[in-house]
Parts: sequence; C-alpha cells; structure tokens
Amino acid sequence: MPSVIKVENLSKAYHLGEIGTGTISRDLERFWAKVRGKDDPFLKIGETNDRSKKGKSDVVWSLKDLDFDIAQGDAVGIIGRNGAGKSTLLKILSRITSPTSGSVKIKGRIASLLEVGTGFHPELTGRENIYLNGAILGMRKAEIKRKFDEIVDFSGVERYIDTPVKRYSSGMYVRLAFAVAAHLESEIMIVDEVLAVGDAEFQKKCLGKMADVSKVGNRTVLFVSHNMGAINQLCNNAIYLHNGSVAAYGDKSAVIENYLTNNTSNYNRELSVAFDEQESDEDTCLNSFEIYPHFADVNDFLTHKDIEVAYDVRIIKPAPGLRIGFEIMHHATEQCVFRSFHDDSYETASTLEQGNLRLSGIIPANLLNKGEYIVYPIVGLHNEKWLCFHRYSILINLVNIGGVNKLYAENRPGIMAPSIDWNILYETN
Repeated sequence: MPSVIKVENLSKAYHLGEIGTGTISRDLERFWAKVRGKDDPFLKIGETNDRSKKGKSDVVWSLKDLDFDIAQGDAVGIIGRNGAGKSTLLKILSRITSPTSGSVKIKGRIASLLEVGTGFHPELTGRENIYLNGAILGMRKAEIKRKFDEIVDFSGVERYIDTPVKRYSSGMYVRLAFAVAAHLESEIMIVDEVLAVGDAEFQKKCLGKMADVSKVGNRTVLFVSHNMGAINQLCNNAIYLHNGSVAAYGDKSAVIENYLTNNTSNYNRELSVAFDEQESDEDTCLNSFEIYPHFADVNDFLTHKDIEVAYDVRIIKPAPGLRIGFEIMHHATEQCVFRSFHDDSYETASTLEQGNLRLSGIIPANLLNKGEYIVYPIVGLHNEKWLCFHRYSILINLVNIGGVNKLYAENRPGIMAPSIDWNILYETN
C-alpha cells in the first residue's frame, strides 16, 4: 500500500511561562539565528516532556525526532501516558499547529475529531451545526445534504435536531460531532479519545464505524485512546509514544504489550488492601490482601497471564474451620463468577498452624474473558462467623492482548473464556 502519511524528524517545542522567550534581547537572538538559517539557540537547552521530574529549562520538547510511515488503509492506534505527546502529534497532522522542526507529508483529505464539539456554535441548532461543522471539515453543501439523514440517524439525536446544541448533553454533543466527521469522504480520519465520552452502545457504534472506514473504505484511521481493548479491536498497527519520542511502532499486539510492560514501574506492582482491626479476632490477625502482577494503569491485567492473589496473615492460635479465600464478581452484570478458599483442594478441613503466613492462590491464564471484575477478600470460620466478607473490594480490568485465541477475530462471548485441552480420537473400523 502507498504511504499517505510520512513523518521525518518531527519535533515540537513549547516555551513554558510567558509568550515568547521573555525578553526582547532573546527574541532578537532567535530572529537573527533564523535570518542566518541557524537553529534556534534556546531550543538547544530544551528538555524532554517528563512530568515526573522537575526541569531546569523553560523549553520543553513535546515531540522529539519522530519518524514513521503510515500506509493507506492502515488503522493505527497511538498510545502512551498522559503528556507523552499524542494530542500534539494529532494537532500537527491535522495542521492545527506547526512543528518546530522536521516535516509531515500527507496525501489526501483529513477528517479530524480532536475535541468534542469543535466548530459547533452553541446558539445554532443541531441541523445548522451539521452544515457548519461539515463546511469547516471541508465538505461541500451538496455532500452534506446527501449525507444528512445518514448523519442524523447515526448520531441518534433526531428528536433534538432542531434544538440549539447549547441544550445538548456532552454525550449528544459528541455523538453529533463524531457523526459529521465520520461521514466526511476523507482519505484520513483522526480521532482523539472520542470514546471517553458516551455510553457503551455509542462506543461500540464508533468502533464499528471506524472499522468500516478502514477496512471497507480502505481509508486510514489514526486513533488515540487509553483503552487498550479498543486499540486492539480496531487497529492493525500502533505507535507507542514515551516522553515525546517513538518508543515502539509496528504490530499492535507487540506495541501494546511493550507499553503495558514498560509502564509497570510507574505504579505500585501490588494492588493491596490493609485490613482494619475489626477483621481480626483473638486467634487470627489479617494484615493484607494483594493482587499481582498488574500492568499499565493500576488495575490492568492480561487475560493470557496468571493472576496471583495473596494474604499476609498471623495465626495467633490455630483455629479449626478457618477458611481464607476470595470471590470474583463480573462488574457489568454483578454476577458472581466463582469463589475460592485455600482448602478447596483438600478432602477434609485443615487447620492452619500458628505463625506468620503468606497464603496465595493462582487465577490461571486464559480463564477469565476480557472485562472488569471485582475481587473481594473473604475470610471466615466455617459455619460460625465471617471475619471479612465483601467489606473491601478491588476492581481489576482484564485486556485480551496477544492471547492464545488466535482463531477468533474478536473475543469469545461469555464471562469466562477457558483454554480447554481437547482429545481427538479417530475410530477405526
């Protein structure tokens, strides 16, 4: 496929604080360097955009020396932590801002949706804003008129189409704005976090539309999101930006796993609960409950990796019938998936001996399907009392990236998606 976006040595610097360089003499130095064809002298001391460190320079490189090619028909996800330069890159590609250095070559018309309702006038109706926004995006009146009914139907705001958009909710706003951008007959579609607004039905609709634009229409899609599941579903390639530089670019699964793995160090490796005194009695002292290893943001786990749950407990006096375990509930349906205790595999009840103990259990890889789950620590004396039951909860999010289910274009239906070994036996006559 021919290249439609070619980025070479792309960089963007911002001056912190006041506009300009702060003094007339420094502005003159920059102007004289530009006249002589020299580099900006104040950009030489610029620093990478690392928000976790206190910098010394008032010049920050939001993007630094980016190089990549995007082919026609590619759906490319752009991922990275907040402040990595994702939105800046999209603004440069959309020609909203210009780069400090480097070049961007683009073939074709661009439809961009960078902020909700950009180009909408609050006093105008939804109908009027469709024509206004379409014109801003480069659509001709005849083209907008031809697609008007399709746009309104996709947005789902037909009842309010003649109402001023200032009375729209944020969800209605983004539905209409996305609908206009999605129906522009462009070669390149750029979307920045539009799925952060709107309900689950609309998010699914957006993903389906962007997939159609890319696969059926053979148009290029650039999609920024923190939702790794959405990136994995929609895109075939991904760009991982870290502190303004390209840390990885290529196949989506490899890039996403690179991002998740590299971001583990930015968070505590363990999701833990420290128990209050009321969860202990004279025989048993509960200290903590932990879940690990997690990736990316604090609750992201991979479906094809084991998940370990562990307790830190002090047994003051052996207590017959003491059972320590956890329960997993599917967040969306509030349905109990399963409950497990430390003695599930025992034929008879066992008594934990005195001392400091670490009890751990493994949720096997490829057992739970992608989605959000609530994990509850549960401890009790069998048929007598609970020490801890549903008082604490930890929300975990499982994402299916690079899993074993290669034969499925999408995730399998159901809450659980176990990888079951099958035996095939051919009978002989």
